Amino acid sequence: MEKKKNKSQLFLFCVGAVVSLLLIFICTLIGRLFSFSNTNLKQRIDVSINDTYSEYQDFCTYHNCFDVYSCGGIGTNKITIYIYPEIDFFDENGVLVNPIVSKEFKDLVNGIKDSEFYTSDARTACLFMPYIDFLNQERMRVDYISRCLPKLPFWRDGRNHLIFNMLPGSSPDFIPKLEVDTGFALVAGGGFNAYTFRYSYDISIPVYSPWISSSKIHADSDRKWFIISSQPYLTKKSFEIMMTVAKEHKDILIAQACSENSNLSTGSWRCNKDGVLFKNPEFLQEGEFCLVFRGARLGQPVLIETLASGCIPVIVIDKYVLPFSDVLEWKRAAILLYEHQLPDIYVILKSLNPERIQSLKEHGRYFFDQYLGSMKKIGLTTLDIISERVYPLQSKGYDGWNVLPKSMSKPNVFILPMGPPKSQGFTAVVLTYNRLESLYAIIRNLAATPSLVHIVVVWNNQLKAPPSRDQWPEIRKPLTIIRSSKNILTNRFLPFKEIQTEAVLSLDDDINMLTIDELEFGYQVWREFPDRIVGFPSRTHTWSNISNSWVYDSEWGNSYSLVLTGASFYHKYWHHIYATDLPPAVKKFVDDHMNCEDIAMNFLVANKTGKSPIKVGPRKKFKCPSCTSEMLSADAGHLAERSLCVDYFSKEFGKLELKYAEFRADPVLYREDVPEDFKIYGNMGSL
Repeated sequence: MEKKKNKSQLFLFCVGAVVSLLLIFICTLIGRLFSFSNTNLKQRIDVSINDTYSEYQDFCTYHNCFDVYSCGGIGTNKITIYIYPEIDFFDENGVLVNPIVSKEFKDLVNGIKDSEFYTSDARTACLFMPYIDFLNQERMRVDYISRCLPKLPFWRDGRNHLIFNMLPGSSPDFIPKLEVDTGFALVAGGGFNAYTFRYSYDISIPVYSPWISSSKIHADSDRKWFIISSQPYLTKKSFEIMMTVAKEHKDILIAQACSENSNLSTGSWRCNKDGVLFKNPEFLQEGEFCLVFRGARLGQPVLIETLASGCIPVIVIDKYVLPFSDVLEWKRAAILLYEHQLPDIYVILKSLNPERIQSLKEHGRYFFDQYLGSMKKIGLTTLDIISERVYPLQSKGYDGWNVLPKSMSKPNVFILPMGPPKSQGFTAVVLTYNRLESLYAIIRNLAATPSLVHIVVVWNNQLKAPPSRDQWPEIRKPLTIIRSSKNILTNRFLPFKEIQTEAVLSLDDDINMLTIDELEFGYQVWREFPDRIVGFPSRTHTWSNISNSWVYDSEWGNSYSLVLTGASFYHKYWHHIYATDLPPAVKKFVDDHMNCEDIAMNFLVANKTGKSPIKVGPRKKFKCPSCTSEMLSADAGHLAERSLCVDYFSKEFGKLELKYAEFRADPVLYREDVPEDFKIYGNMGSL
């Protein structure tokens, strides 16, 4: 009996234990389910019109409004950004304040969250981004949104907060900035003008077009229209001007929004004056140039649509701050015109040469693919720019942002191991024929230059022997006379064994006006840029619409693309390259015409390095007063022949890589009003 009782108690105990465990399991499961559902509930915050707000700060720059000390604490060289969880804000009447999140904003947020910039830990964040869709101001209740922001836990009057807005202002004024009080927050905006943009603080971004993601666009399509205007609702003045221009030229298409009775979407359809339908933005791929005008807002989605279509944007908007203009050089990818130039637009665009047009297309495609083609790319480019401000040593620089990868991939020949130079300083190579007085003056001047090591005179006169040794100037530097076997200009670029220095100074025998200070300073500049031609006489190349060819230009201007080797420094490596890599047709042309060896050297260096030459000093005139009648360049046909050289060489090299430069190297104290004894290079010549 006692045994049965014990068994019954044991059974009840087991049943109780099992039931208890089952209840614990069920309670735990319910708790977890409740906890899971609770974490997915959006936080609700009430807002009153009487709540405080952070007033927008007009004066902000990176240096006085951005808290850089909040960045960089995690051992990386990039900023981090924290995105707040989604919050619903309700007014006094229980009406939702913040707009319903758009697809574009979701794409932006997801793109940032998938990037290396994102952190889920607010304590390690450099930037903060509210989960509020500011992209289109007309979808917002501006007064209430301003009062929502201070309720964010890390707001601090907006410091280090980033807000994205593409469509600022509202009807009827459309002020070109977001009209929300954002305190010290940075604004990445799509419609800034020169007066509302806070330079070095805000970021100008493009206005994204959702139509490009759903359209079938082939950027390499045939272009049957020279100019397309696809923007609906142009200003009256712009529309009238373009209609006048289109009457004179049949290859211009003006397509506007279709009539209100057509029931066609303004976004995806356009009509010309005859009512012919065009699918937008697909029809833009039929245009060579596509116009971007101001509308109610400065920023227009047609810019993105144009780039996506492979059409070259022609931006005719005064005072518009172009997207990412902090880092992007838009002249590489678009034609920028003032609004008063609109009547002449056809003539201006027709004046562009084919190479320039091709370059614009390539850079436009590069900008679109790299920085502008999606909401994710726009967001990450914005963060890249801010990150470079915080970590300037990590900056990609101008070339990193703007130069096409195929151009950037040029091997830098100067990274090759060439060994230490046998001698510091430079070797002067002077090409001469029969101009002794000027030659002797040059030799004396060179010998007094501190960094000169050796003078090599290339005697190019086979009809007359050089003077005997006792007739040459007495100098304390080595002087070698090399008599050539044939009178050709390329003799100056032979790889003479007498050149023991890395630096070569190439001189014509009529360049006797350079001072010792100019020569020494020129050498010191070359030491900073050893892969370039660094020298004194500068020239440029331009495109002629009359001859439909490249021409050589010796007029004074604000830029140059050639530095002549009649007075310039370069690395002796280029003598070897000139002898081995110069296209044979170019060498033959130079020898046959006794001209343009200096232009050929500029082409060679530019094609190998992708870099411009560097002009030294202010001097622009390089004429020898006592030997004008003997100079090759005195011939009236000299300039015409040099224009022929530039055009011919561009064809033989396969492309024209000459790069324009708009600066020159001068000594630091050159123009300063200080005692001459303070100046290392006081005698830098004159114009």
